[in-house]
Amino acid sequence: MDLQAQRRQQHKLRLSWMPWLYFVLKPRHHEWAHAWQREVQDLLRELETVEIAEGCFIAPEARIFAEPGRTVRIGPGCSIAADVFVHGPVELGPHVSLNARVSLDGGVAGIRIGEGTRIASGATLYAFDHGLAPDRPVRGQPVTSKGIVIGQDVWVGANAGITDGVTVGDHAVVGMGAVVTRDVPPWAIVGGAPARLLGDRRQRPRSGITGGWDPPDTEGNP
Repeated sequence: MDLQAQRRQQHKLRLSWMPWLYFVLKPRHHEWAHAWQREVQDLLRELETVEIAEGCFIAPEARIFAEPGRTVRIGPGCSIAADVFVHGPVELGPHVSLNARVSLDGGVAGIRIGEGTRIASGATLYAFDHGLAPDRPVRGQPVTSKGIVIGQDVWVGANAGITDGVTVGDHAVVGMGAVVTRDVPPWAIVGGAPARLLGDRRQRPRSGITGGWDPPDTEGNP
């Protein structure tokens, strides 16, 4: 393999592990990168029960499994990085990002993630649970599934865990390494194991960037 080809392979690997770079590629890289992604995504559609909208990036090193009845739906502009594991049913809204080594298992009830949400490296979301009855081994326990719902514009930090039955409200932040076992209100900042309320995003200093939305005040008024 010549040096130019090696550089192209290295660039693909870089994109797989840092997929946000795909959306800011220099014009000279667009043709080969888009053709590469068409090939990756078309093969995935052939092999699994997946729906992939326009403008997505999916690392070939990601592992997406979607049997009939366990569809994975990937909205426009999503990115899925290397070593991500996704087992349907899972639905990703527009512009959701799954960073490296994220694990999502939809169980039976499924996982839904809202628009613009960021799931950081190593986070785990499992939409099923085992029974704990003492009269039988763990392997023989019944499995239940309530589902997980993550709202819009949520940031789930690295290595956080979210358990079955949890809803995380719009604009919330889940801190690095948190273990979320209960619902998280909109705009809340939570952390710890088990996760507890640490603050409210609406009380953080403004970014100073114009053109964004105006959040409601801390009393929830428009």
